[in-house]
Amino acid sequence: MFKDKTYKRCACKGPLTDKEGKPILNEDGTPKIGYLEKRCTKLKRRDHGSWYYSIEIPAGPGGKRRHPKKGGFKTQDQAAAAAAKVYRDAQAGVDVLSDETVGEYLSRWLDNQHDLKATTSKGYEDYLRLYFTPHLGHIKLRELRPRHIEEMFSAIQAENKAKEKNQEAAQLAREAEEEAHSAWRNTTAPRDPQLRKTWNEAKAELKAALARPRRQTGPATQHRIKMALSSALEDAHKRRMITDNWAAMVQTPRMRKPKALEWTPTRVDAWRKTGKKPSPVMVWTPEQTGTFLDSVVYDRLYPLWVVIAFLGLRRGEACALSWAEVDLDAGVIHITEEIVTVAYEPHEDTPKSDNIRGIALDEDTIALLRWWRDRQQTEKEQWLEATGEWTDTGRVFTLEDGTEYHPQHFSDRFERLCKKADLPPIRLHDLRHGSATLALRAGVAMVAVQRRLGHSSIRVTSDIYTTVLAEVEREAAEATVSVVPRTRKRVIPQPETEDEMQAEQAEEKDEQNPRNAPSGPPRDAA
Repeated sequence: MFKDKTYKRCACKGPLTDKEGKPILNEDGTPKIGYLEKRCTKLKRRDHGSWYYSIEIPAGPGGKRRHPKKGGFKTQDQAAAAAAKVYRDAQAGVDVLSDETVGEYLSRWLDNQHDLKATTSKGYEDYLRLYFTPHLGHIKLRELRPRHIEEMFSAIQAENKAKEKNQEAAQLAREAEEEAHSAWRNTTAPRDPQLRKTWNEAKAELKAALARPRRQTGPATQHRIKMALSSALEDAHKRRMITDNWAAMVQTPRMRKPKALEWTPTRVDAWRKTGKKPSPVMVWTPEQTGTFLDSVVYDRLYPLWVVIAFLGLRRGEACALSWAEVDLDAGVIHITEEIVTVAYEPHEDTPKSDNIRGIALDEDTIALLRWWRDRQQTEKEQWLEATGEWTDTGRVFTLEDGTEYHPQHFSDRFERLCKKADLPPIRLHDLRHGSATLALRAGVAMVAVQRRLGHSSIRVTSDIYTTVLAEVEREAAEATVSVVPRTRKRVIPQPETEDEMQAEQAEEKDEQNPRNAPSGPPRDAA
């Protein structure tokens, strides 16, 4: 159908002629030399020149005629097939003459995303700068295909391997620096200058090793990169700028969400020997949580630790909690905002998943918050007396002068207190996870735990606490059996020890030996 829209041309040069076949001359009368294009006599040869197409598509704005052209095809059939595809795309509404690149489109698309949360917007900007622009930015949007996106992720995998080597080199450099420092420190004065020189060289090598990129782009981040690109291309597809959402056709490494594991005695022993955590998400047992809270009773932020440990607030939610959202008479707090950090700068935002929720308070927490409010008022009076100024932010957890805490301060403080209490390490966010495990162990329904934590769905809650749920289910099974009263039970023999088994086997051999058999009937029988 489109073969009549194709033609052959080459890059040969020679004397030019006009439409009537007459030579075109220069001002001095010499033949004008230029590209022969379709007039080259060698085009009849199969191996000379290449095939092009030129078609007409629906007119553009103002009725301007449009003629897409493209060449470089080896055969006429290839050129005709390409022309047919361009024509179909144009009929479907795709702007086949657009020269907008992927980088230009993504920048424009991101500028028009006005409803993104601050952290999401910052993440998209990083993806655009680190991945999309370097790997895809130069490609025309209408020419983008899955292979281009797959090549981007292949490059990310190659970078990860290089970063892994950088990690190993940094670890070796750190060990060498520690060894050189130890050798210098443990030497009595006067020290050999060569020891100091070796230590300085080791420090310089460590500094250079730490300057190289070491943080890998893991499966979870790669999945988010793909979903961000897919979101942008889906909008382009809806607007008929492209024929398909090519990112949706690309596979990324499987993302395995870490499961919450408890710090059981065996895991604690293994950690003390190796220093390795069994899972990125670890939670304390009730006894360990109690030990921590007992150790921080006199810490100024003790009410904060209690609120996170039992109510499951996120770090940013606790930081943003205001007294206006705390109703101690009704025994409830309302989570309506969150303070998040973008490049360490704090920003006010709605809670994650926009999940505004209320959380009921127990009597001990109500009493604790009343005490904390009175203490905050006392600190205010003391600060005003000393300085004449006090910042009224309305937040529940503030510094002595009333200013807000930076969310990272909570995490840093929590880490120091954990080490001081000699407890197995968890993140501050894991203390929130621990509140969920405590509630599940107490028999609280899963849907109630989901609402308290502010998860978008109950599936999210069950996926995170799968291992903890298994332990809760075992306890529920034992509790179910104990409900039924019993007066008789079948006695199940206990497994024999190795010594008992050997003694029993020896006794059986004696019984089978004829010499040990009785010579007559028992006396009772006689």
